[in-house]
Amino acid sequence: MDKKTELIERLNAETKEERLEALREIKKLHDDGILPAPPKTQYVNNHIHTIYSFSPYSPTKALYMAWINGLKTAGIMDHDSSSGAKEFIEAGKILNMPVTCGIECRVDASATPLNGKKINNPDQISVAYVAMHGIPHQNIDAVNAWLAPYRAHRDERNKKMCANITELVKGAGLSLDYEKDVLPISRHSEGGSVTERHILFALAKKITARFPDCKDVLNFLMNDLHIPVSEKAQGQILSGKENPDFYEYDILGVLKSDMVEKFYIPATNECPKMADFIAMTKKFGGISAYAYLGDVGSSVTGDKKAQKFEDDYLPLLFEVIHEQKFDAVTYMPTRNTREQLDRIMKNCHDYDLFEISGEDINSPRQSFICKALDDPAFAHLIDATYALIGHELAATENIDDAMFSDKTKKEHPDLGERIAFYKKKVLG
Repeated sequence: MDKKTELIERLNAETKEERLEALREIKKLHDDGILPAPPKTQYVNNHIHTIYSFSPYSPTKALYMAWINGLKTAGIMDHDSSSGAKEFIEAGKILNMPVTCGIECRVDASATPLNGKKINNPDQISVAYVAMHGIPHQNIDAVNAWLAPYRAHRDERNKKMCANITELVKGAGLSLDYEKDVLPISRHSEGGSVTERHILFALAKKITARFPDCKDVLNFLMNDLHIPVSEKAQGQILSGKENPDFYEYDILGVLKSDMVEKFYIPATNECPKMADFIAMTKKFGGISAYAYLGDVGSSVTGDKKAQKFEDDYLPLLFEVIHEQKFDAVTYMPTRNTREQLDRIMKNCHDYDLFEISGEDINSPRQSFICKALDDPAFAHLIDATYALIGHELAATENIDDAMFSDKTKKEHPDLGERIAFYKKKVLG
C-alpha cells in the first residue's frame, strides 16, 4: 500500500485524533507538491452526512472528499446529532476551507395544518424533515444535549424494528440484534444517531454473510423478500464482487426502497414538535430550514420509490412555513425538475425565505459535485452559502449578530441586503 492510500484510509480511523493527523500529513504532501493540488471549482455543498449519522465518511474524510473534488466550501449535516461538528471545523482549519455546521431531524407537524399529509418523509404522515443550519460553535454541545433525549427514544423504536425484521427474515436463518449487529456500525457511544439506514446496512451485512454469491443475494431480495429491483440495481448487485466498496451500500439502497414499510414503526416521542424545534434553533442562534423534497419520479439516490410529496399542496406548505417562522428552505437542485425548482424559488422569494442548497451525501456512489450550480439560475445559492458561513462566524463571535436575530433583522430588514452583508464577511 502506498503512502497516499494509507493516509486516505486513516481518514476513517477509529479516533478523531488519528483522522485529523492523517489529514495534516495529506495536506503537507499537497503543499510540498508531492501530490497535485485539487481542482478549483465554484461548487459548494451544505448537506454532507458523516459516521455520526449514516455515511461511509468520518467528518475528516467527508471534508477531504469535498476538498479533493474541488469544492469551495462544505457543510456537515447529521441526523439528530452534532457530535461530528467540532472535528469537521478542525478539518476545515487544516485544509484552509470554510465550513458550516448543521443538524437534520424529523419533527411532528400534527399541530399544524399539515397534519395527516405526507410531507417530505416517505415513511410517515404528519412528520417532516427539517434542518438547523449555521450552528454557532459555542452552542454545538448545547444543540447535541437538546437532541440527546430524542436519540434515546429512537433507540427504543429501533430495537422493536429489529425484532420486526427478524420475523421477516428468520425463514432464511437470519436475525438482527440491535445491540450486537447495529450499534457496532454506528457512533452511538459518541453521541451519534442510529437511523433506519444503520439497521438496513446491518441487515445487508447479514445477507452477504449468508449468501456469498451475488446471484444468491439478488435471488433472496427478489424472491424471498419480494422486493422489486430495478435493472440498474440488479446490475450493481451482480457486479458487487468487482465493486466491494459499493456492494453493501447497493443492497442497502434496494432494501430501503421497498422494505421499510414492512417493518417500520411510527416515530412518536423521538420527533420534537415543529414549534419546539424552531424555538430551539432561534435560542441557539442557528437558521431553521424546511427541507423541500418534492414529488419523486426516478430516485437519484435509488432508495426512494416514485411517490408524491408536497407538490400538490405547495401554497399550504409555504403558508405553514411562514406561520411557523422558519428562516429558510433548503433544497437539492439535482433532485428536482426545473419546473419544481422554479416554483420553490418563486415561493421563497414571495415569502422572503433564505434559500440554502445541499446535496445529501450518505453513500460512496454519490458525487460531491452538484453540477446544477453551473446554471446561472442557481448562482444565488452559491452567494447564500457564503452568507451562511458569514452568519456562523459572526454568531460564534456574538450570538446577537446571527443572521436572523431580532437585532440583525432590525438593522438589515431586506433579506437580499442581509445576504450580501454576511457574504462580505467571508469574501471581503
